[in-house]
Amino acid sequence: MVVHISSRADEIQVQALEQLTQAIAQQLLTASRESRSFFAQMRDQMRWDDKLLAWAMSNPGLRVQLFRFIDCLPSLRSKTEIARHLQEYLGDPTVELPVALKGLLNFASPDSLPGQVAATTVSTAVETLAHKYIAGESVKQVLKTIERLRKDKMAFTVDLLGEAVITEAEAQSYLDRYLDLIAQLSNAAKTWPRVEAIDQVEGEELDKVQVSVKLTAFYSQFDPLDAQGSEAKVSDRIRTLLRRARELGAAVHFDMEQYVYKDLTLAILKQILMEDEFRSRTDIGITLQAYLRDSEQDLQNLVAWAKERKYPVTVRLVKGAYWDQEIIKAAQKDWPEPVYKDKSSTDANFENLTRILLENHEYLYAAIGSHNVRSQAYAIAIAQTLKIPRRRIELQVLYGMADKFAKALVEQGYRVRVYCPYGDLIPGMSYLIRRLLENTANSSFLRQNLEERPSAELLAPPQVTAADQADTTSLPVSTRQDHFQNVPDTDYADLAQRQPALQAIATVQQQLGKTYWPLINGEYQQTEAQVDSVNPSNPTEVIGRIGLMSQAQADKAIAAAKVAFPAWQRTPAQQRANILRKAADLLNQRRAELAAWIVLEVGKPLREADGEVSEAIDFCRYYADEMERLEPGHSYDLAGETNRYHYRPRGIVLVISPWNFPLAIPTGMAVAALVAGNCTLLKPAEVSSVIIAKLTEILVEAGIPKGVFQYVPAKGSTVGAYMVKHPDIHMITFTGSQEVGCRIYADAAILQPGQRHLKRVVAEMGGKNAIIIDESADLDQAVQGVVQSAFGYSGQKCSACSRVIVVEPIYTGFVARLVEATRSLNVGDAAHPSTQVGPVIDATARDRIKSYIEKGKSEAQVALEMPTPDTGYFVGPVVFSEVAPTAAIAQEEIFGPVLSVIRAKDFAEALAIANGTQFALTGGLYSRTPSHIQQAQAEFEVGNLYINRGITGAIVARQPFGGFKLSGVGSKAGGPDYLLQFLEPYAITENIQRQGFAPLEGVD
Repeated sequence: MVVHISSRADEIQVQALEQLTQAIAQQLLTASRESRSFFAQMRDQMRWDDKLLAWAMSNPGLRVQLFRFIDCLPSLRSKTEIARHLQEYLGDPTVELPVALKGLLNFASPDSLPGQVAATTVSTAVETLAHKYIAGESVKQVLKTIERLRKDKMAFTVDLLGEAVITEAEAQSYLDRYLDLIAQLSNAAKTWPRVEAIDQVEGEELDKVQVSVKLTAFYSQFDPLDAQGSEAKVSDRIRTLLRRARELGAAVHFDMEQYVYKDLTLAILKQILMEDEFRSRTDIGITLQAYLRDSEQDLQNLVAWAKERKYPVTVRLVKGAYWDQEIIKAAQKDWPEPVYKDKSSTDANFENLTRILLENHEYLYAAIGSHNVRSQAYAIAIAQTLKIPRRRIELQVLYGMADKFAKALVEQGYRVRVYCPYGDLIPGMSYLIRRLLENTANSSFLRQNLEERPSAELLAPPQVTAADQADTTSLPVSTRQDHFQNVPDTDYADLAQRQPALQAIATVQQQLGKTYWPLINGEYQQTEAQVDSVNPSNPTEVIGRIGLMSQAQADKAIAAAKVAFPAWQRTPAQQRANILRKAADLLNQRRAELAAWIVLEVGKPLREADGEVSEAIDFCRYYADEMERLEPGHSYDLAGETNRYHYRPRGIVLVISPWNFPLAIPTGMAVAALVAGNCTLLKPAEVSSVIIAKLTEILVEAGIPKGVFQYVPAKGSTVGAYMVKHPDIHMITFTGSQEVGCRIYADAAILQPGQRHLKRVVAEMGGKNAIIIDESADLDQAVQGVVQSAFGYSGQKCSACSRVIVVEPIYTGFVARLVEATRSLNVGDAAHPSTQVGPVIDATARDRIKSYIEKGKSEAQVALEMPTPDTGYFVGPVVFSEVAPTAAIAQEEIFGPVLSVIRAKDFAEALAIANGTQFALTGGLYSRTPSHIQQAQAEFEVGNLYINRGITGAIVARQPFGGFKLSGVGSKAGGPDYLLQFLEPYAITENIQRQGFAPLEGVD
C-alpha cells in the first residue's frame, strides 16, 4: 500500500499537497493545544480522575492493573467490595504505586472508614472519567449534550452502548431501543434552532439526527458460517430501522466491528442498499477501518459498487478500535494478522484511503474520523486541492476525546460530527476501557500531543514500516520456534474457505452407504456380522455399513501384530515420526471431507467438526516431535562408568475409542502408540466406525507397515472384551464411560494364562464438570461461555459443563440471561450451517437423557426445556434451576444437553460444591477477583481449570487434557508426559575401566 509517483509532475503535486498539509496541520495543532491558566492546572492536579490517567500513562504496570480494576468496578455492589478489589488489584507487589495512591490504599480492612473513603474516592473518579467519554446515561442527558454541541456548530451521531447481544430478546430490544431513540431525538430536533454550518449545505437540507448502529447486534447468533441465515435475520430488522428513520428524517450509520464480521457486514449492507426501496437513499453510512491490511481492496470494491448503485453513501474512515483483540485472536487461532503491526503503517494506510475516498467523492461521501491532527489536515488539504463540495466531506471525532481539536476543525469551515455513545455504565465499560487505552498508549497522537512533542515529529508523513511491508497474509502470527505450532482451524469468515467446507458435505452425501471391512495384517477382511452406521440427524440415512470382526479374526490381528512388532520397534524413531507427519499432511489435505464425515456420522456441527480435524493433525505432529525428543534418552556419566537411560515400546496396544470425538481422540491414542514403536489395534465405537475407516486409509497411505496398525471394528461387549483380556495385549487405552472404563481396568489387572507382563491401562472416563460464577464476573462473557460449554455438541463432551454454580447476589439475573441465551440457540440438523445444537448420538442416548430430565423435574425447577425437530435423535437443551448439590442430576454424568444451575451463598461454598463429586476432569471460573482466581488455582480439584473462558476445546500442547479421581487414570493427552505411558524405560550401566585405565574427558 504505497502511493506511486509516475512522473515529475506527479512528484511536484505530491510535494505541494504535503506543504499544504503541513500548513493546515500547524494551524490545527496550535489551536488545539491547551493553554490553561496556573489555577486551572492546579485544579486538574487535584482531581483524582486526572491523576488516574496521568499515573496510567507514566506506569505501564499500574496501567494494566488499574484498567482491570476499572473493568471490574461496575459489577461491585458495595464500597467494601470496591475497597477489597482496590487492594487486590493495586496491592500487587510488582506494581509500583505513586505516593498518593499508596496512601489511599493504606487501610487495614476494606470495611473500615479509610477503606470506605478509598472506595468512594476512586469510584467517583472512574465515574467522572466515564462521563468524559460517554455522552449520557439517558436520552435526556444525551439531548443536553447534543444541544451543547450544536451551539458549538457541531453535528452528532448517537451510539447505544453495549458490546454483546447474546439473546434474541436482547437483539429485539436493541432494535426497539433504537427506534425509540430515533423518535425521541427527531421529536426534540423540531425545536432546535437552525445551525447553518451543519443543517444545510449548498442548498441541501441535511438530517439533524443521526444514529450509529452495530449490524451484528440485530441477531444474537450472527455467524459468517451461516451467512445466508444471518443475512436473513439481520436484514429484516435493518429494513425496519431504515424505514422508520426515513419516516422521521433521521440518518443511519453502520459501525464496523471485529474483523471476523467485516466481509459479511459489507455484503449484507451492499445487498440491502441495492434494493429498490433503499437504493436512492443517501442518508446511510458504512465504516471502514484503516488498520486492516485489506481495507484498500474493500474501499475499491465499495467505489465500484457505488458507481453501479448511482447514489452515494457515506464512508466513515477510522483507524480501528479492536487492534489488541485482533492481534490476540490471530495468535490464538494461528491465523494471519489482519491488522498492521505498527501505528505508523495504519496512519499511512489511512492517508492512502483518504486520498482514494476523496478522489471518488462523486460516488462516496467521506467522513474522516480521527484525532490525529495530520490525518485530518491531509484530508482537508486534498479537499481544498480537488475543490470537493462541502456536502461530500465531513470530519468526525469521538465525544470527550479532543474537544479543542474539534472546535479548531469547525473553524476550518468544515462540517464536524461528534460520535456520542450513551447508555448505562456497565455496558459502557468496554467502550471506556478502549478510550482509556487509546489515550494512554505510547503511540497515541493525543498522548504525544499532551506531552508536547515537537511538531515536526508529530506531523511527519507516516510510513509503512518494514515489518508491515512484508506480505504476511498467508502466514500465521505464531512463528516462534520455542513452542509447538498448532494447525489453524478453518476461518469460515473467509468465503474462499467457507464454500469448500459446505460443498464437502454435499459431496460426501453422494458417497454414503458403502461397506467398510476390518483391516487385518494389511488386508481388508470380510466379516459375517455387519452393522449400519446412521446419521443421527436423520436415522433413515445410512452413512456406511461396518463389518464387525469375529473373535477368530481378533486372534489373527493380534498374531499379525506380534509378527510385525520386532521390525517396527527397531524402525528409527525419526522414520516413525515422519510417517506421522505425512499422516498429518494427508489429514489436512482431506480436512473438509473429514469434517463432513464427522457432521454426518455423529451429528457434530461443522465448526466443531473442523476443530476436531485440527486436533487430529496436531496430535500427529506433536507426538512425532515428542518421540524425537525422548529418543536420545539421558546420560549420567561418571569417571570410569557410563549410565544410559532409554525407552523401548511396550508391545501391542489396544485402542478403544469413543464416538463423541470420532477422529481426534482415536487419532491421538493410536499415533501415540505407533510413534513409540508399538503395534496398534484400533477398535472404534460402532456408531462412528466410518470415520475410523477414513483414518485407516490415511495411515496406510502415510506408510504404516502391515500388521503395525490394524482397524478392528467389533462388538465391544464380546470381541472387544476378549481383546482386553488377551494375554498378548500389553496396553489398553480407552476413552468412554466410567462403567466400561472401570470394567476394562479390572479385567486388565487379571493375569491371564501365558501372560508374562502386567497390562498398562490409560482410561479417560468423563466428568461432572462445573463452572463457578462469582459476583465480580463479566456476565456477558460468563453466559456465553456456559452456553457454549454446556450445549456445544449437545453436551456430549467429557469436558462439557453440566453444572453451573452461581453465588447468591447474581443468581437470579444470571439464570434469566442464561435461559434467554439458550433459548436463542438453533437446534436442528448438524449439516445446516446455522445449527448450534444437533442431535444426540442414538436412540439409547436420547432415551437415557430424557429419563434424567424426568428425574430432574422431581428434583428441581425447569427453567427451560426447548422443543426439538420431529425426526432424528434430538433432545432440546434443558436448564434446571434451584438444583440441590446432592441431586442426581448434579452428581451423575448425563452426557447430554442438560444443565443444572446451583445456588451458593458465597465463593467458598461454590468451590466446595464444585469439588463435591467423584469426578475431577474440567472446571471453570468466571471472576475478576484476584483472590478468588488464586484460590481456584490452588483448590479446584480438576485436571483442566479454565478461567474466564469456556471449559471445552482443549488444544494440543497448550492445554494437555485429562483428569483424576474417577475421571480417569493416566497422563494428560497432548502433553509432555503422554508418550511415556507407551514406553518402558530401562537403564544401562557400563564399567569402562580396563586394567585400571579409563578415558577421562579433557586429558591427553
